[in-house]
Parts: sequence; structure tokens; C-alpha cells
Amino acid sequence: MRVAFLGLGIMGSRMAANLVAAGHELCVWNRTEQVAREFTAAHPGVALAGTPREAGARSEVVLTMVVDGAQVQELLLGEQGAAHDAAPGTLFVDCSTIGPEPARALAAQLRSLGFGFLDAPVTGSAPRAQAGTLVFMVGGEHAEHQRALPLLEVMGSLVVHAGEAGQGQVVKVINNAVAASNAATVAQALLCGGALGADLEALLEVMGAGSGGSVMLQLKGQPMVQHDYTTLFKLDHMLKDVRLCLQAAERAGFAFEAARATEAILEQSSQLGHGDADFCALIEALEHASGLRL
Repeated sequence: MRVAFLGLGIMGSRMAANLVAAGHELCVWNRTEQVAREFTAAHPGVALAGTPREAGARSEVVLTMVVDGAQVQELLLGEQGAAHDAAPGTLFVDCSTIGPEPARALAAQLRSLGFGFLDAPVTGSAPRAQAGTLVFMVGGEHAEHQRALPLLEVMGSLVVHAGEAGQGQVVKVINNAVAASNAATVAQALLCGGALGADLEALLEVMGAGSGGSVMLQLKGQPMVQHDYTTLFKLDHMLKDVRLCLQAAERAGFAFEAARATEAILEQSSQLGHGDADFCALIEALEHASGLRL
């Protein structure tokens, strides 16, 4: 397919590289142009667009992978937005995490202009993006989902159609709120272990082999002990996602108390200067509050 990929950050660059490897004809754009130039230099045959508008005009499918809803809105419908010169029937697939209401609004706007739209956020950090083993949760019409499937299956090992527009976002923000809350629980367990004089390696090994095991324990336990915050998924991005979940839950009249507590931990960690670090740095807020240090 002729594909435009807008947003070549930690995740987007790896996702786009998998599309190139699969033989799709790519045109890329990135807010920092030098990043896009480096990508095209590393992937011969990939075209560089000067604006999202130019990228949209050259493609049948436009993929976006950026930080938030405001950025997606600007990239698609702003003055130099990809939708302006796109051919009728162009399919827009947003892989960012923007929340259900912005996704539904974008779907309505783009469909009124004769385009298709899917919200297709992902779960999985940079290593899984590179390996092409992300999980996609997709909201939108079935026919559009089927049209995008050959692209999504190149970038992910599981693609789940979650329902109508916005439902991919619903599933994503709940999943991330659970992941962040799980990581916060792991951090508190480690600090509790430290306070009780436990061998932290033994604690990690037993929890990992038993009912206390989890993906977050596996991925974030050792980095927390070592205070290694090498960024795989920024703390501020996780904070944004948890807040999106809480906003959606509040509109539905549901109090997601575990996510609310995690939001406070993430916010405090960000205020301590760890917003650009990996979200396992949330342990910093807990260490600060308890006066303990692993």
C-alpha cells in the first residue's frame, strides 16, 4: 500500500520500519525534520514529506503516532493537515492514545469529508514495536478495520477489533491504567520488602514465579531496584493516559480508585523531575514519601 506515516518517535520509527521491511511504499513526516531525514537515509526508497498535507496527498492510508489528541487534530485537519489534499476514501488510522471522545470527534469530522477513520492505539513498548509484536485495539467500522489489517498485522502480533469508533481508545486507556497501577503496586511491594529487610532478589524471584507475578513485575521490577529509568515509555505519557482513563470513567459515573491513586503517584514523580524518564520512575515518589531508598 501507499502509506503516510506521521510521527517518528520512539514507537513510530520502529513501527514505520516494519512497514518498510514488509514492502509498503512509505512517505514519512516528523515534527523534527532531522529525525525524518535520518529515517529516510536509513531506509532507501522512503519518501520525505515537507508537510502532513503533502504526505496525505501521496497516500491511500495515513497513520499517525504522536502524543495527544491536539497533535492528531492538527496533523490531520490543521492548516497543513493530511486530510486537505487526500484522495476521497483515504483511510486515516490513528495509533496514538488520545481518549475516546477525541477519537469519536475525529471519526465524525473525517467521515463527513468522505474519508475513513480508525482509532488503533497500541500496547507494548519500544522493544515490541521493533519486533513487530505490538497489540492493537481498533475502533471503527468493520470494513475499514479489514482494510487496515494487512498493515496492522505487520506491526503487531495481535489486532483486536474493539467495536465502533472510540472503543479502541476505551480499551487502551483502561489497559494503561491497569499497567500503571500494577507498576505502582510492584514499587510499593519492593519498598515494603526493603523496610522489612527482605532480600529483594529473592522477593522478585518468588513473586515472578507465583501468584504475584505480572508483566509489570517482569519488565519493571529490576529497573526499579537498580533505579534504571532508561526510557521505554515516558512517565508523563503514562500520566496522560491514566488521566484520559479517569476522565472517561468520570463521564460514565465510575470511580476508578486504583487509577486515581496511581495518578497521584505519577504526578508526584513528574514534579520531582522524572517526567521524561521511563514510568518505572514512579518509585521515586514513593521513596520520597516514605523516606526509604532501595
